[in-house]
Amino acid sequence: MTTSPTESTAVTPPDSTASPSTTTGSTPAPGSLPDYVGLHPGEPNVMEPELLDNPYTGYGKLREQAPLVRARFLDDSPVWLVTRFDVVREVMRDPRFVNNPSLVSGGGDQDPRARLIELFGIPEHLVPYLTDTILTCDPPDHTRLRRLVSRAFTARRIQDLRPRVERITDELLDRLPGHAEDGVVDLIEHYAYPLPITVICELVGIDEDDRALWRRFGADLASLNPKRIGATMPAMIEHIHAVIGERREALRDDLLSGLIRAQDDDGSRLSDTEMVTMVLTLVLAGHETTAHLISNGTLALLTHPDQRRLLDEDPDLLPRAVHELMRWCGPIQATQLRYASEDTEVAGVQVRRGDALMFSLVAANHDPRHYTEPERLDLTRQPAGRAEDHVGFGHGMHYCLGATLARQEAEVAYGKLLARYPDLALALPPEQLEEQERMRQPGAWRLRRLPLRLQPEA
Repeated sequence: MTTSPTESTAVTPPDSTASPSTTTGSTPAPGSLPDYVGLHPGEPNVMEPELLDNPYTGYGKLREQAPLVRARFLDDSPVWLVTRFDVVREVMRDPRFVNNPSLVSGGGDQDPRARLIELFGIPEHLVPYLTDTILTCDPPDHTRLRRLVSRAFTARRIQDLRPRVERITDELLDRLPGHAEDGVVDLIEHYAYPLPITVICELVGIDEDDRALWRRFGADLASLNPKRIGATMPAMIEHIHAVIGERREALRDDLLSGLIRAQDDDGSRLSDTEMVTMVLTLVLAGHETTAHLISNGTLALLTHPDQRRLLDEDPDLLPRAVHELMRWCGPIQATQLRYASEDTEVAGVQVRRGDALMFSLVAANHDPRHYTEPERLDLTRQPAGRAEDHVGFGHGMHYCLGATLARQEAEVAYGKLLARYPDLALALPPEQLEEQERMRQPGAWRLRRLPLRLQPEA
Protein backbone atom coordinates (compact mmCIF):
# COMPACT_ATOMS: atom_id res chain seq x y z
CA MET A 1 0.00 0.00 0.00
CA THR A 2 4.18 -0.41 2.51
CA THR A 3 2.04 0.69 3.43
CA SER A 4 -1.76 0.28 3.02
CA PRO A 5 -1.65 -3.29 4.26
CA THR A 6 -0.07 -4.84 1.21
CA GLU A 7 0.98 -8.27 0.16
CA SER A 8 3.34 -6.84 -2.42
CA THR A 9 5.74 -5.65 0.21
CA ALA A 10 8.90 -3.86 -0.94
CA VAL A 11 12.37 -4.99 -0.09
CA THR A 12 13.19 -3.28 3.18
CA PRO A 13 15.03 -0.02 2.32
CA PRO A 14 18.31 1.35 3.68
CA ASP A 15 18.52 4.63 5.55
CA SER A 16 21.48 6.12 3.69
CA THR A 17 21.50 8.16 0.51
CA ALA A 18 25.00 6.94 -0.21
CA SER A 19 25.19 4.39 -2.98
CA PRO A 20 26.77 1.05 -2.03
CA SER A 21 30.45 0.64 -2.58
CA THR A 22 31.33 -0.87 -5.92
CA THR A 23 34.35 -2.59 -4.38
CA THR A 24 33.52 -6.27 -4.58
CA GLY A 25 33.84 -8.43 -1.52
CA SER A 26 34.59 -5.51 0.78
CA THR A 27 34.26 -5.93 4.53
CA PRO A 28 30.95 -4.38 5.64
CA ALA A 29 31.00 -1.45 8.01
CA PRO A 30 29.71 -2.16 11.52
CA GLY A 31 25.93 -2.40 11.46
CA SER A 32 25.73 -2.65 7.66
CA LEU A 33 25.10 -5.43 5.18
CA PRO A 34 27.91 -7.14 3.27
CA ASP A 35 28.60 -5.66 -0.16
CA TYR A 36 27.99 -8.20 -2.91
CA VAL A 37 27.79 -5.76 -5.81
CA GLY A 38 29.76 -6.86 -8.84
CA LEU A 39 30.54 -10.38 -7.64
CA HIS A 40 28.58 -12.02 -10.46
CA PRO A 41 29.08 -10.35 -13.85
CA GLY A 42 25.87 -10.42 -15.84
CA GLU A 43 23.77 -10.96 -12.70
CA PRO A 44 23.09 -7.51 -11.18
CA ASN A 45 22.62 -7.28 -7.44
CA VAL A 46 19.59 -5.29 -6.27
CA MET A 47 22.04 -2.96 -4.50
CA GLU A 48 23.70 -1.93 -7.79
CA PRO A 49 24.10 1.89 -7.86
CA GLU A 50 22.41 2.03 -11.27
CA LEU A 51 19.31 0.33 -9.85
CA LEU A 52 19.23 2.44 -6.68
CA ASP A 53 19.95 5.85 -8.19
CA ASN A 54 17.40 5.60 -11.01
CA PRO A 55 15.35 2.40 -10.86
CA TYR A 56 13.17 3.57 -13.75
CA THR A 57 16.15 3.55 -16.09
CA GLY A 58 18.03 0.70 -14.42
CA TYR A 59 15.17 -1.79 -14.28
CA GLY A 60 13.93 -0.50 -17.64
CA LYS A 61 17.17 -1.67 -19.25
CA LEU A 62 16.74 -5.09 -17.65
CA ARG A 63 13.15 -5.25 -18.89
CA GLU A 64 14.30 -4.63 -22.44
CA GLN A 65 16.94 -7.31 -22.00
CA ALA A 66 14.44 -10.07 -21.21
CA PRO A 67 11.11 -10.81 -19.46
CA LEU A 68 13.07 -12.80 -16.85
CA VAL A 69 16.55 -11.65 -15.86
CA ARG A 70 18.95 -13.57 -13.64
CA ALA A 71 20.01 -11.35 -10.75
CA ARG A 72 21.15 -11.41 -7.11
CA PHE A 73 19.26 -10.53 -3.94
CA LEU A 74 20.54 -8.63 -0.88
CA ASP A 75 22.21 -11.73 0.54
CA ASP A 76 23.82 -12.62 -2.82
CA SER A 77 21.35 -15.44 -3.44
CA PRO A 78 20.21 -15.93 -7.07
CA VAL A 79 16.82 -14.59 -8.07
CA TRP A 80 14.80 -14.23 -11.28
CA LEU A 81 13.64 -10.64 -11.87
CA VAL A 82 10.26 -10.67 -13.64
CA THR A 83 10.18 -7.43 -15.59
CA ARG A 84 7.35 -7.17 -18.14
CA PHE A 85 3.76 -6.21 -17.40
CA ASP A 86 1.92 -9.19 -18.89
CA VAL A 87 4.40 -11.70 -17.46
CA VAL A 88 4.28 -10.12 -13.99
CA ARG A 89 0.47 -10.34 -13.90
CA GLU A 90 0.50 -13.90 -15.23
CA VAL A 91 2.98 -15.20 -12.66
CA MET A 92 1.40 -13.23 -9.79
CA ARG A 93 -1.83 -15.18 -10.21
CA ASP A 94 -0.14 -18.55 -10.78
CA PRO A 95 -0.54 -20.74 -7.65
CA ARG A 96 2.62 -22.67 -8.55
CA PHE A 97 4.66 -19.72 -7.25
CA VAL A 98 4.41 -19.57 -3.47
CA ASN A 99 5.44 -17.15 -0.73
CA ASN A 100 6.53 -19.81 1.76
CA PRO A 101 9.60 -21.71 0.49
CA SER A 102 8.99 -24.54 2.95
CA LEU A 103 6.08 -25.60 0.72
CA VAL A 104 8.49 -26.34 -2.12
CA SER A 105 8.86 -30.12 -2.09
CA GLY A 106 12.39 -31.29 -2.66
CA GLY A 107 13.74 -27.87 -1.77
CA GLY A 108 15.87 -29.28 1.07
CA ASP A 109 15.81 -28.51 4.77
CA GLN A 110 17.52 -25.12 4.56
CA ASP A 111 15.04 -22.25 4.42
CA PRO A 112 16.42 -19.81 1.81
CA ARG A 113 15.34 -16.95 4.08
CA ALA A 114 17.60 -18.14 6.90
CA ARG A 115 20.73 -16.41 5.63
CA LEU A 116 18.98 -13.07 5.26
CA ILE A 117 17.47 -13.35 8.74
CA GLU A 118 20.94 -14.12 10.12
CA LEU A 119 22.41 -11.10 8.32
CA PHE A 120 19.88 -8.86 10.05
CA GLY A 121 20.66 -10.30 13.47
CA ILE A 122 17.13 -11.51 14.25
CA PRO A 123 17.12 -13.70 17.39
CA GLU A 124 16.05 -17.26 16.62
CA HIS A 125 12.99 -17.15 18.88
CA LEU A 126 11.63 -14.16 16.91
CA VAL A 127 12.01 -15.73 13.46
CA PRO A 128 8.39 -17.02 13.37
CA TYR A 129 7.17 -13.42 13.66
CA LEU A 130 8.79 -12.77 10.27
CA THR A 131 8.22 -16.08 8.49
CA ASP A 132 4.69 -17.00 9.61
CA THR A 133 2.66 -13.97 8.55
CA ILE A 134 -0.14 -13.16 6.15
CA LEU A 135 2.55 -11.78 3.81
CA THR A 136 4.60 -14.97 3.79
CA CYS A 137 1.98 -17.72 3.81
CA ASP A 138 -0.11 -19.45 1.18
CA PRO A 139 -3.52 -21.17 1.15
CA PRO A 140 -5.07 -22.51 3.25
CA ASP A 141 -3.39 -20.39 5.99
CA HIS A 142 -3.43 -17.28 3.82
CA THR A 143 -7.15 -17.72 3.11
CA ARG A 144 -7.90 -18.14 6.83
CA LEU A 145 -5.88 -15.12 7.93
CA ARG A 146 -7.13 -12.85 5.17
CA ARG A 147 -10.73 -13.73 5.96
CA LEU A 148 -10.22 -12.67 9.59
CA VAL A 149 -9.33 -9.09 8.64
CA SER A 150 -10.91 -8.57 5.22
CA ARG A 151 -14.20 -7.25 6.65
CA ALA A 152 -12.33 -4.23 8.01
CA PHE A 153 -11.19 -3.35 4.48
CA THR A 154 -14.32 -3.80 2.39
CA ALA A 155 -15.26 -0.99 0.00
CA ARG A 156 -18.33 -0.21 2.13
CA ARG A 157 -16.33 -0.04 5.37
CA ILE A 158 -13.69 2.16 3.78
CA GLN A 159 -16.33 4.50 2.36
CA ASP A 160 -17.82 4.81 5.84
CA LEU A 161 -14.36 5.88 7.07
CA ARG A 162 -14.11 8.73 4.56
CA PRO A 163 -15.64 11.47 6.79
CA ARG A 164 -13.11 10.60 9.49
CA VAL A 165 -10.24 10.64 6.96
CA GLU A 166 -11.41 14.06 5.78
CA ARG A 167 -11.58 15.45 9.33
CA ILE A 168 -8.06 14.22 10.12
CA THR A 169 -6.83 15.75 6.87
CA ASP A 170 -8.46 19.10 7.59
CA GLU A 171 -6.91 19.19 11.07
CA LEU A 172 -3.44 18.46 9.67
CA LEU A 173 -3.85 21.16 7.03
CA ASP A 174 -4.94 23.65 9.69
CA ARG A 175 -1.73 22.97 11.60
CA LEU A 176 0.68 23.05 8.64
CA PRO A 177 1.46 26.82 8.83
CA GLY A 178 2.44 26.42 12.47
CA HIS A 179 5.11 23.90 11.51
CA ALA A 180 6.73 26.16 8.91
CA GLU A 181 10.27 27.43 9.47
CA ASP A 182 11.23 30.39 7.32
CA GLY A 183 8.09 29.71 5.35
CA VAL A 184 9.03 26.06 4.63
CA VAL A 185 7.23 22.99 5.94
CA ASP A 186 8.15 19.31 5.57
CA LEU A 187 5.09 17.68 4.06
CA ILE A 188 6.20 14.16 4.98
CA GLU A 189 6.73 14.87 8.66
CA HIS A 190 3.61 16.96 9.19
CA TYR A 191 1.09 15.62 6.65
CA ALA A 192 1.97 12.56 4.57
CA TYR A 193 2.92 10.43 7.60
CA PRO A 194 0.43 11.62 10.24
CA LEU A 195 -2.62 11.06 8.03
CA PRO A 196 -2.26 7.33 7.28
CA ILE A 197 -0.76 6.37 10.64
CA THR A 198 -3.66 8.04 12.46
CA VAL A 199 -6.22 6.28 10.26
CA ILE A 200 -4.69 2.80 10.47
CA CYS A 201 -4.02 3.06 14.21
CA GLU A 202 -7.63 4.05 14.85
CA LEU A 203 -8.82 1.21 12.66
CA VAL A 204 -6.60 -1.42 14.28
CA GLY A 205 -6.87 -0.04 17.80
CA ILE A 206 -3.46 1.49 18.64
CA ASP A 207 -3.69 4.29 21.20
CA GLU A 208 -2.52 7.76 20.26
CA ASP A 209 0.25 7.73 22.89
CA ASP A 210 1.87 4.75 21.13
CA ARG A 211 1.93 6.14 17.58
CA ALA A 212 5.27 7.89 17.86
CA LEU A 213 6.72 4.56 18.99
CA TRP A 214 5.36 2.92 15.85
CA ARG A 215 6.98 5.60 13.73
CA ARG A 216 10.31 4.66 15.31
CA PHE A 217 9.64 0.95 14.80
CA GLY A 218 8.97 1.60 11.13
CA ALA A 219 12.11 3.70 10.69
CA ASP A 220 14.29 1.06 12.35
CA LEU A 221 12.90 -1.81 10.28
CA ALA A 222 13.29 0.28 7.13
CA SER A 223 16.93 1.08 7.87
CA LEU A 224 18.61 -2.06 6.50
CA ASN A 225 20.87 -1.61 9.52
CA PRO A 226 21.25 -5.02 11.19
CA LYS A 227 22.10 -3.46 14.55
CA ARG A 228 18.96 -1.31 14.59
CA ILE A 229 16.73 -4.10 13.32
CA GLY A 230 18.12 -6.64 15.76
CA ALA A 231 17.50 -4.26 18.67
CA THR A 232 14.04 -3.13 17.54
CA MET A 233 12.46 -6.50 16.78
CA PRO A 234 12.39 -7.75 20.41
CA ALA A 235 11.08 -4.42 21.69
CA MET A 236 8.38 -4.28 19.03
CA ILE A 237 7.18 -7.84 19.62
CA GLU A 238 7.10 -7.26 23.39
CA HIS A 239 5.12 -4.05 22.88
CA ILE A 240 2.51 -5.75 20.69
CA HIS A 241 2.08 -8.57 23.21
CA ALA A 242 1.52 -5.95 25.91
CA VAL A 243 -1.07 -4.10 23.80
CA ILE A 244 -2.94 -7.35 23.15
CA GLY A 245 -2.89 -8.18 26.85
CA GLU A 246 -4.29 -4.78 27.77
CA ARG A 247 -7.00 -5.02 25.12
CA ARG A 248 -8.14 -8.42 26.40
CA GLU A 249 -9.05 -6.66 29.64
CA ALA A 250 -11.17 -4.02 27.88
CA LEU A 251 -12.39 -4.92 24.39
CA ARG A 252 -13.42 -2.12 22.02
CA ASP A 253 -14.93 -1.68 18.59
CA ASP A 254 -11.69 -2.04 16.65
CA LEU A 255 -9.94 -4.66 14.54
CA LEU A 256 -7.64 -5.84 17.34
CA SER A 257 -10.61 -6.55 19.59
CA GLY A 258 -12.22 -8.43 16.73
CA LEU A 259 -9.15 -10.63 16.38
CA ILE A 260 -9.16 -11.32 20.13
CA ARG A 261 -12.83 -12.29 20.00
CA ALA A 262 -12.15 -14.61 17.06
CA GLN A 263 -9.32 -16.29 18.97
CA ASP A 264 -11.42 -16.65 22.11
CA ASP A 265 -14.29 -18.18 20.13
CA ASP A 266 -12.02 -20.67 18.38
CA GLY A 267 -8.32 -20.73 19.24
CA SER A 268 -7.53 -22.72 16.10
CA ARG A 269 -8.44 -19.74 13.94
CA LEU A 270 -5.59 -17.52 15.14
CA SER A 271 -2.47 -18.33 17.15
CA ASP A 272 -0.77 -15.84 19.47
CA THR A 273 2.11 -15.45 17.01
CA GLU A 274 -0.29 -14.86 14.13
CA MET A 275 -2.14 -12.19 16.08
CA VAL A 276 1.08 -10.33 16.84
CA THR A 277 2.26 -10.52 13.24
CA MET A 278 -1.15 -9.38 12.00
CA VAL A 279 -0.99 -6.23 14.15
CA LEU A 280 2.62 -5.62 13.09
CA THR A 281 1.82 -6.05 9.40
CA LEU A 282 -1.36 -3.99 9.35
CA VAL A 283 0.05 -1.01 11.25
CA LEU A 284 3.42 -0.82 9.49
CA ALA A 285 2.07 -1.63 6.05
CA GLY A 286 -0.95 0.57 6.69
CA HIS A 287 0.97 3.82 6.87
CA GLU A 288 4.46 3.49 5.38
CA THR A 289 3.61 3.07 1.71
CA THR A 290 0.58 5.36 1.80
CA ALA A 291 2.69 8.14 3.29
CA HIS A 292 5.17 7.85 0.44
CA LEU A 293 2.45 7.59 -2.18
CA ILE A 294 1.19 10.94 -0.91
CA SER A 295 4.65 12.53 -0.93
CA ASN A 296 5.78 11.04 -4.27
CA GLY A 297 2.49 12.04 -5.87
CA THR A 298 2.62 15.58 -4.51
CA LEU A 299 6.12 16.02 -5.89
CA ALA A 300 4.96 14.69 -9.27
CA LEU A 301 2.04 17.12 -9.39
CA LEU A 302 4.19 20.09 -8.42
CA THR A 303 6.70 19.27 -11.15
CA HIS A 304 3.98 18.71 -13.78
CA PRO A 305 1.86 21.88 -13.68
CA ASP A 306 -0.20 20.80 -16.69
CA GLN A 307 -1.35 17.71 -14.79
CA ARG A 308 -1.99 19.69 -11.64
CA ARG A 309 -4.23 22.04 -13.64
CA LEU A 310 -6.30 19.04 -14.74
CA LEU A 311 -7.11 18.32 -11.09
CA ASP A 312 -7.85 21.98 -10.37
CA GLU A 313 -10.29 22.03 -13.26
CA ASP A 314 -11.85 18.62 -12.57
CA PRO A 315 -11.57 17.25 -9.01
CA ASP A 316 -13.59 14.20 -10.12
CA LEU A 317 -10.42 13.10 -11.88
CA LEU A 318 -8.79 12.28 -8.52
CA PRO A 319 -9.51 8.51 -8.48
CA ARG A 320 -7.92 8.08 -11.92
CA ALA A 321 -5.08 10.39 -10.89
CA VAL A 322 -4.25 8.25 -7.85
CA HIS A 323 -3.98 5.15 -10.04
CA GLU A 324 -1.71 6.94 -12.50
CA LEU A 325 0.50 8.30 -9.71
CA MET A 326 0.73 4.81 -8.22
CA ARG A 327 1.83 3.54 -11.62
CA TRP A 328 4.19 6.40 -12.42
CA CYS A 329 5.91 6.99 -9.06
CA GLY A 330 4.54 4.41 -6.63
CA PRO A 331 6.55 3.79 -3.44
CA ILE A 332 6.62 -0.01 -3.92
CA GLN A 333 8.87 -0.99 -6.81
CA ALA A 334 9.51 -4.69 -6.14
CA THR A 335 7.80 -7.49 -4.29
CA GLN A 336 8.99 -9.94 -1.73
CA LEU A 337 10.32 -13.20 -3.14
CA ARG A 338 8.19 -16.04 -4.41
CA TYR A 339 9.35 -19.57 -5.06
CA ALA A 340 8.59 -22.03 -7.85
CA SER A 341 6.95 -25.13 -6.40
CA GLU A 342 7.72 -27.14 -9.53
CA ASP A 343 9.77 -26.97 -12.69
CA THR A 344 7.98 -24.72 -15.15
CA GLU A 345 8.51 -22.42 -18.08
CA VAL A 346 7.91 -18.67 -17.81
CA ALA A 347 8.05 -16.52 -20.93
CA GLY A 348 10.28 -19.08 -22.61
CA VAL A 349 12.64 -19.36 -19.63
CA GLN A 350 13.05 -22.62 -17.72
CA VAL A 351 12.45 -21.97 -14.01
CA ARG A 352 13.46 -24.78 -11.66
CA ARG A 353 11.66 -25.95 -8.56
CA GLY A 354 12.87 -23.87 -5.60
CA ASP A 355 14.01 -20.92 -7.74
CA ALA A 356 13.24 -17.49 -6.25
CA LEU A 357 11.43 -14.81 -8.26
CA MET A 358 10.97 -11.11 -7.58
CA PHE A 359 8.48 -9.01 -9.51
CA SER A 360 9.88 -5.66 -10.68
CA LEU A 361 6.81 -3.45 -10.42
CA VAL A 362 8.72 -0.38 -11.60
CA ALA A 363 9.72 -2.17 -14.80
CA ALA A 364 6.23 -3.59 -15.38
CA ASN A 365 4.47 -0.29 -14.72
CA HIS A 366 6.66 1.42 -17.33
CA ASP A 367 6.54 -1.34 -19.93
CA PRO A 368 6.13 0.17 -23.43
CA ARG A 369 4.54 -3.10 -24.58
CA HIS A 370 1.55 -2.25 -22.40
CA TYR A 371 1.55 1.55 -22.17
CA THR A 372 1.81 4.27 -24.78
CA GLU A 373 4.58 6.66 -23.72
CA PRO A 374 4.92 5.04 -20.29
CA GLU A 375 7.41 7.65 -19.02
CA ARG A 376 4.83 10.43 -19.48
CA LEU A 377 2.66 11.29 -16.47
CA ASP A 378 -0.94 11.37 -17.73
CA LEU A 379 -3.69 11.60 -15.11
CA THR A 380 -6.28 10.69 -17.75
CA ARG A 381 -4.44 7.48 -18.70
CA GLN A 382 -6.18 5.13 -16.30
CA PRO A 383 -9.69 3.97 -17.23
CA ALA A 384 -12.64 5.57 -15.48
CA GLY A 385 -14.59 3.66 -12.86
CA ARG A 386 -13.08 0.97 -10.67
CA ALA A 387 -10.75 -0.52 -13.30
CA GLU A 388 -7.05 -0.65 -12.48
CA ASP A 389 -4.44 -0.88 -15.22
CA HIS A 390 -1.21 -1.20 -13.24
CA VAL A 391 0.43 -3.56 -10.75
CA GLY A 392 1.35 -1.04 -8.07
CA PHE A 393 -0.92 -2.81 -5.59
CA GLY A 394 -0.02 -6.28 -6.85
CA HIS A 395 -2.33 -8.78 -8.52
CA GLY A 396 -4.01 -12.10 -7.80
CA MET A 397 -4.69 -13.58 -4.39
CA HIS A 398 -1.98 -11.45 -2.76
CA TYR A 399 -3.38 -8.19 -4.08
CA CYS A 400 -2.96 -5.42 -1.50
CA LEU A 401 -5.51 -5.87 1.26
CA GLY A 402 -5.61 -2.14 2.00
CA ALA A 403 -5.55 -0.80 -1.56
CA THR A 404 -9.02 0.74 -1.26
CA LEU A 405 -8.04 2.56 1.93
CA ALA A 406 -4.74 3.74 0.45
CA ARG A 407 -6.45 5.12 -2.65
CA GLN A 408 -9.06 6.92 -0.57
CA GLU A 409 -6.46 8.50 1.71
CA ALA A 410 -4.43 9.63 -1.29
CA GLU A 411 -7.51 11.10 -3.02
CA VAL A 412 -8.41 13.07 0.09
CA ALA A 413 -4.80 14.11 0.75
CA TYR A 414 -4.13 15.42 -2.76
CA GLY A 415 -7.51 17.07 -3.23
CA LYS A 416 -7.62 18.92 0.07
CA LEU A 417 -3.94 19.92 0.03
CA LEU A 418 -4.11 21.52 -3.41
CA ALA A 419 -7.44 23.20 -2.69
CA ARG A 420 -6.30 24.63 0.67
CA TYR A 421 -2.90 25.82 -0.57
CA PRO A 422 -3.23 26.68 -4.27
CA ASP A 423 0.18 28.42 -4.24
CA LEU A 424 1.95 25.34 -2.89
CA ALA A 425 5.47 25.08 -4.34
CA LEU A 426 8.73 23.21 -3.86
CA ALA A 427 11.22 24.88 -1.54
CA LEU A 428 14.14 23.30 -3.42
CA PRO A 429 14.81 22.83 -7.13
CA PRO A 430 13.64 19.32 -8.17
CA GLU A 431 17.18 18.19 -9.04
CA GLN A 432 18.50 19.28 -5.65
CA LEU A 433 15.58 17.64 -3.88
CA GLU A 434 16.20 14.32 -5.63
CA GLU A 435 19.91 14.48 -4.87
CA GLN A 436 19.59 15.42 -1.19
CA GLU A 437 16.36 13.81 -0.01
CA ARG A 438 15.74 10.74 -2.18
CA MET A 439 16.57 7.52 -0.32
CA ARG A 440 18.46 4.97 -2.39
CA GLN A 441 16.41 1.89 -1.61
CA PRO A 442 16.21 -1.53 -3.21
CA GLY A 443 12.58 -2.10 -4.13
CA ALA A 444 11.20 1.22 -2.91
CA TRP A 445 11.00 4.88 -3.98
CA ARG A 446 10.84 7.30 -1.08
CA LEU A 447 11.87 10.74 0.08
CA ARG A 448 13.24 11.59 3.50
CA ARG A 449 11.72 15.08 3.41
CA LEU A 450 9.55 17.08 1.05
CA PRO A 451 10.16 20.77 1.91
CA LEU A 452 7.38 22.97 0.53
CA ARG A 453 6.28 26.58 0.66
CA LEU A 454 2.61 27.02 1.38
CA GLN A 455 2.60 30.59 0.09
CA PRO A 456 4.76 32.55 -2.35
CA GLU A 457 7.88 34.11 -0.85
CA ALA A 458 7.37 37.69 0.28
